[in-house]
Amino acid sequence: MEPGLKEARRQKLLAAMETSDAEAVAIIPGANFYHLTGAHFHLMERPTVLFVTRSGAMHAVIPELEKARWQALAPEVETDYWQDSDGFDAAFASVARRLNASRIGVEGQRMRVFEAEALRRAFRETPVLDAHAAISSIRLHKDEAEITAMEKAIAISETALAATIETVRPGMSEWEVRGRLLAAMLAEGADGPAFEPIVLAGGASADPHGSPSAERVLKRGDALLIDFGAAWGGYNADITRTFFVGDAGAQHREIYAAVLAANAKGRAITKPGLTMDELDRTVTGVLVEAGFSDLVVHKTGHGLGQEVHEAPQVMKGNDQPAEPGMVITIEPGLYRTDDIGVRIEDDVLVTGDGCRSLSGFPRELTIIGESVR
Repeated sequence: MEPGLKEARRQKLLAAMETSDAEAVAIIPGANFYHLTGAHFHLMERPTVLFVTRSGAMHAVIPELEKARWQALAPEVETDYWQDSDGFDAAFASVARRLNASRIGVEGQRMRVFEAEALRRAFRETPVLDAHAAISSIRLHKDEAEITAMEKAIAISETALAATIETVRPGMSEWEVRGRLLAAMLAEGADGPAFEPIVLAGGASADPHGSPSAERVLKRGDALLIDFGAAWGGYNADITRTFFVGDAGAQHREIYAAVLAANAKGRAITKPGLTMDELDRTVTGVLVEAGFSDLVVHKTGHGLGQEVHEAPQVMKGNDQPAEPGMVITIEPGLYRTDDIGVRIEDDVLVTGDGCRSLSGFPRELTIIGESVR
């Protein structure tokens, strides 16, 4: 990571800390850690923690076996290293003496109990509080490089999806379709999948986050819901399209038309100043007005970037306004138990005067696998 970019991101964190009660924050490996340092470490049994104070000082507790890589990536951070044979409490205590902070903020949705306990032992009477929203806010607004990486992940995803659905036929299992999609993403240059693809056919598509099965096979008339995305350059795509195998019945076409209209409405109205609450209510309102209120089971969307699900949440009760640089999903869906699920999901960038859909895979009702009678 370039020094200028690293410093700009640190300054964003310091500004965010002014809105919290924390005098210092403790960040563990994940999206925020990577965003600030360019270092990608997996969560494991060895605690790895970056500390940042309101004055901008940076400290860290890092396992000895990661020393060479950490020094190359973050030489400016004052670091305490620890060996497996010695344990990590002394390293935490050393940082605590230097920080002398009265309140420590942590990523409440990410930090594990044993890391929090290590903090409490080292900082003793210092309150440990949840500063997840403030810390993660540094990733709310994507810069040009981040948007470019997301566009690459989306392009890979859409090319892979097009190649996959060309091969889908009745009689294939959900697992087989998923396998072809994964292979196609890797062939197109993905670093890997952003998450395990959801590939659900027929009545199984009514489970929004169901698991693909090797036993369930595609039949003529089935809906085929595919929710997936490629990862590239540290950023993710998240796209859903729903197809029909061989044919689509009249009731299924009505459900699809309602979801398509809701998706289009969301993309049409998203702009700076519109709150997440207003966006969700408007998009969901299209589904309700179409007569399908009983088939609505989830919110309109979520933020997208280094994590597949991040702030802001596009849901009722969230009065956070859309702002330029935010990337959100718009993914209305309708689900009739044991019959059909339809979801159409796009990745949308909020611009200065509106929005731009980064995903553009065709949304109109599409019949696939027609060659098999």
